[in-house]
Amino acid sequence: MSFYEEIGGRATIQRIVEVFYEGVATDDLLRPMYPEEDLAPAAERFTMFLEQYWGGPTTYSEQRGHPRLRMRHAPFPVTAEAKDRWLMHFRKGLDAVDLDPEHDAQFWGYVQHAAQFMINSADPI
Repeated sequence: MSFYEEIGGRATIQRIVEVFYEGVATDDLLRPMYPEEDLAPAAERFTMFLEQYWGGPTTYSEQRGHPRLRMRHAPFPVTAEAKDRWLMHFRKGLDAVDLDPEHDAQFWGYVQHAAQFMINSADPI
């Protein structure tokens, strides 16, 4: 079984993303990084990306090509503070699905690494 299947597949990832975007929707620092009025398209793209990354359907690449995460985030100032807020909301998503400790640690480790990699701007002084 893939990691994706072991954690419960799409339903689990959708719930993580749903809780994550509930936080983003009211976050004064992160919300401007999501220019679409409706966050649903961003949530679906993120769901598809996470599904593919963890061994689920390859719909993300079929529809959008290579993820190119840094390129796609380049227009937005991703600071250390933004990374911390992003991780705070993502942590709430992971907590909402209550994965077993091993899967939780693996998922959390990945998103911490990915979030650090996305930093492209210094925090304002």
